[in-house]
Amino acid sequence: MPRLHALELLPDEAGCEVVRRQWQALRDAGLPSQLDHRGATNSPHVTVLAAPSIGPEDEHRARELVAPLLPADVRPAGVALLGGSRVSLVRLVDVPDEIVRAVLELRSHVPGVQHAGWLPHVTLARRLPRADVAAALDAVGHEDTVLTLTELRRWDPEAGIVTTL
Repeated sequence: MPRLHALELLPDEAGCEVVRRQWQALRDAGLPSQLDHRGATNSPHVTVLAAPSIGPEDEHRARELVAPLLPADVRPAGVALLGGSRVSLVRLVDVPDEIVRAVLELRSHVPGVQHAGWLPHVTLARRLPRADVAAALDAVGHEDTVLTLTELRRWDPEAGIVTTL
């Protein structure tokens, strides 16, 4: 399966610290955590879209539709489990309607977008055994906070390049 290109929204440093504390809490509990991801570009983010390719016209449209809406305050809401026998533990994110509309408009023009619709979230852990879900929920708890999304970036896995849009 080809590696997917992505457009992502990143929080400011204070928001990154909120998410990294949850990553650390999972690691401290001996559970899978996004801290285990060794990629140089691993950072807290909300994926806007992932697709087999993202062309210059897609980047331009993202700059026009989404970038002008930043910075934007979002509230991490509940948690969700994505996947099968091993799950991804994610924190759902309440996003302003104008960003949701802009993202859905953008997604409608990019061929091969992974997943229908948009479920804004921040990934806390991948490949978490279902038997460890209760422990993971205890570890991350629920901190009522606001994240400020400040940056739109593009990830090109083939070139290994991250570009701020």
